[in-house]
Amino acid sequence: MTPEVRRVDHGLMTDGRILQEGHAPTPFTAEEIRRSCRDGLRVTVASTRGAGVSFHTTTFVDGDAEGVTLESWEGGRDGTPTGPVSRARATWVELQGHASFPSATTELGEETITGPLGALRCRRYAVRREEGTRTFWFATAHPGMPVRVVGPDREDEVVELTVVPRGPTGNSRVADT
Repeated sequence: MTPEVRRVDHGLMTDGRILQEGHAPTPFTAEEIRRSCRDGLRVTVASTRGAGVSFHTTTFVDGDAEGVTLESWEGGRDGTPTGPVSRARATWVELQGHASFPSATTELGEETITGPLGALRCRRYAVRREEGTRTFWFATAHPGMPVRVVGPDREDEVVELTVVPRGPTGNSRVADT
């Protein structure tokens, strides 16, 4: 099946990356995110605010054609929870929508960055907001959430991407404990 191609007000052609008029194309389609974020994918992000660093981990479970359940928690660098694990269902289009920004305030580019995951070719989105510019780097090899976010109040960076085995109930090991 050929993807729909349509022209939008900023003159770019799209293959499912533009979710609404006046918005820049997203870095990935919902389908690309679905294929990349398979069951058991665990993403650990380090958030730096001032001198403090905290870690947040998300695991993708029970994915299907429409969406996925996200298990999330605060924890240690190794992904071990230090508090409750929350579960929330999201559609693939909702996850894609997290990277849908107004064209008028978004500068797109490409850049190779080096960090905890090594050297990554990225799509860079610099989004101007009232409180300052927030820049997102999306690794082309890892469709899904950004691997780095830098803004006026904090810096977030993915420090680990792993696939964890499923536990006896069919969910990730964390939910089974």
